[in-house]
Amino acid sequence: MDGARSVDETAGSARSRREPPGKGEKLADWADGRLGLYALAKANMRKVFPDHPSFMLGEVALYSFVVLILTGVYLTLFFEPSMAEVVYHGSYEPLNGVLMTRAFESTLDISFEVRGGLLIRQIHHWAALIFVGAMIVHMMRVFFTGAFRKPRELNWVFGWTLLMLGIITGLTGYSLPDDLLSGTGIRFAQGAILSVPIVGTYLSFFLFGGEFPGHDIIARLFPIHVLLLPGIMLGLVAAHLILVFYHKHTQYPGPGRDNRSVVGMPFLPVYMAKAGGFFFLVFGVLTVLGGIAQINPVWAFGPYRPDLVTTGAQPDWYLGFSEGLIRVMPGWEINFWGHTLALGVFIPFALFPLVMLAIAVYPFIEAWITGDKREHHILERPRNAPVRTGLGVAWLSLYVVLLIGGGNDIVATHLHLSINDITWFVRIAVFVVPVLAFTVTKRICLGLQRRDRNKVLHGRETGTIKRLPNGEYIEVHEPLSQAHLFTLTQHEQEPPYEIGPLVDAGGVRRRVKPSQRLRARLAKAVFGPGKRIEKPTVEEYRELTRGDHH
Repeated sequence: MDGARSVDETAGSARSRREPPGKGEKLADWADGRLGLYALAKANMRKVFPDHPSFMLGEVALYSFVVLILTGVYLTLFFEPSMAEVVYHGSYEPLNGVLMTRAFESTLDISFEVRGGLLIRQIHHWAALIFVGAMIVHMMRVFFTGAFRKPRELNWVFGWTLLMLGIITGLTGYSLPDDLLSGTGIRFAQGAILSVPIVGTYLSFFLFGGEFPGHDIIARLFPIHVLLLPGIMLGLVAAHLILVFYHKHTQYPGPGRDNRSVVGMPFLPVYMAKAGGFFFLVFGVLTVLGGIAQINPVWAFGPYRPDLVTTGAQPDWYLGFSEGLIRVMPGWEINFWGHTLALGVFIPFALFPLVMLAIAVYPFIEAWITGDKREHHILERPRNAPVRTGLGVAWLSLYVVLLIGGGNDIVATHLHLSINDITWFVRIAVFVVPVLAFTVTKRICLGLQRRDRNKVLHGRETGTIKRLPNGEYIEVHEPLSQAHLFTLTQHEQEPPYEIGPLVDAGGVRRRVKPSQRLRARLAKAVFGPGKRIEKPTVEEYRELTRGDHH
């Protein structure tokens, strides 16, 4: 009976193999034969991704961008980018009978007439703020941990470009409603454009279609905001994610982790399940903010008029850097070949992109200084790169100082201070605070390195006090685990680049290029003596841990 049953089962399985494939299988075979999806999925769907809370910062930016696209499409259906003047007759009584542009009227209609319009508007605005904020914090995480090193320099440039485009998209976005606040911001931008030597007036006329404010600026900003910039950003996001997938994700130092292996969870199903849940969490937080936290109440500002300005008019926080530069700059003007150069506006207007450009090219500068051409997939602890960490903190401190300068009127009214005193404080702090921040941060990093060195050599402090027979009191130290020892000592400390002897063995003077001298000076300043604490050697560790040591 058992033999007959096995024969029947074999025959049944053979018949099942001969059965024609189902519709789903046919569709899958058809797609795989034309797109090669099976081989692609087999190679990448089980790709391992490391897990760390700081890696979520980039995902917050990505999901905020998705929410921006979804809410932006909805708002586009109801917004009318026209500067044609109309008289408002709507449900918001305080503005009834007021002359305004059709763009501002349609914004009021979205806020008060369209079902859910105000909620979508506020979700869109909150998503924009969190998108830019998450990108900045994500880039700072990448900067402080050295994740921009080879082979990720190009991905750093992609991320930096996304940040710049996000800032410009935000500027064009909050300019569209044509309310008094956004109109004041456009006037600010027009003044900065006018300060460009010789061609500033022509650029302004070209952008606004004549004298400010003209009748074309909203209609021109609209396709830039909803089509051009989002399209470019969508392509950059795709390229950014492809490179992250291709290069494999960076990971923090720890046992079993090196430049060849990754410790983490597979892309499917673990990582995708977590990513899906995190997307809805971000969407939910943005929805709650849009529902309970009012932002950009354009009806309270009223329509834009060139002869009026809003009290406390300031852009969103991510443009406070440029606003502060211009507000605290002295009003310098010079005449040059019959042209008036408004240096008080043009210098800060030019400084903003220069500072941002320095951030973009930093990975290439550091790679040139170190001469390191190896691939790096293990992140550095910020304390082990004191100069780089100090530079990052200095930039952040400069941003905070200039943000105070960009809101000097708000700070003055709320803290009951003199606006002139605040302006002078910012002018001095621009030069003093970054230097102090750099110095203090570098010393903190060196102190943390010393603590790590002592912890490796002497073990962890237990808090237990022991009295020796000779009356001496000591604190008992507990040896570190091998995993902890590896984390504290796995970083490399390569000697800085040096020019070497200028005269060879035959007495012939060697020619040294100016770039080599500059590189040697920078290498000494970044990695030379006093810029790092030498980590313990194996011999030191063995000597101190051999015998009866407390």
